[in-house]
Amino acid sequence: MNASSAKQLESLPDMSAIHDSLAADHDRLDSLLSRAMGNGTVVDVGPYEEFRRGLLKHVGMEEMILLPAVRRLSGKPAVLAEKIRLDHGALTALLVPTPTPAIVAALRTILTEHNLLEERDGGLYAQCERALGAASASVLDALRAARDIPPAEHADGERVIAVVRRALAAAGHERTLP
Repeated sequence: MNASSAKQLESLPDMSAIHDSLAADHDRLDSLLSRAMGNGTVVDVGPYEEFRRGLLKHVGMEEMILLPAVRRLSGKPAVLAEKIRLDHGALTALLVPTPTPAIVAALRTILTEHNLLEERDGGLYAQCERALGAASASVLDALRAARDIPPAEHADGERVIAVVRRALAAAGHERTLP
């Protein structure tokens, strides 16, 4: 490889940077959710609310920055975008009611499968990085600059749980119904 070729390679964006950044955020969120259920019977509100704010921001980064950038630059949505969006709907619906151990368990179940869809070889993040190509660096900058999405107050009751169940069913997560 000549010096010119080496310089061109150095100037290319790290094609795994989006993956690495968002996967690290998954790890941070998983840790917060684990801390929220430390004793297994009562939800620790402090770590849970930090998880809740973090998950809303993470979903917002994917829904408002990453997926639209892929569609804009490639002219079509990422292959997994529809499933990912349904999961996002289910996850955010679960953040509405006051947290219970059953809600935390449902979140964990969905996130385990969801994060794998995003992180695995050929998963959403790899698809996005391929579609974005050289634009990956600017999209990563936008992801890093994303703002928090403040959560609304928790809401409870039969109507809320009915909406949560519909969102879970739409995403194929009936087995996780709280």
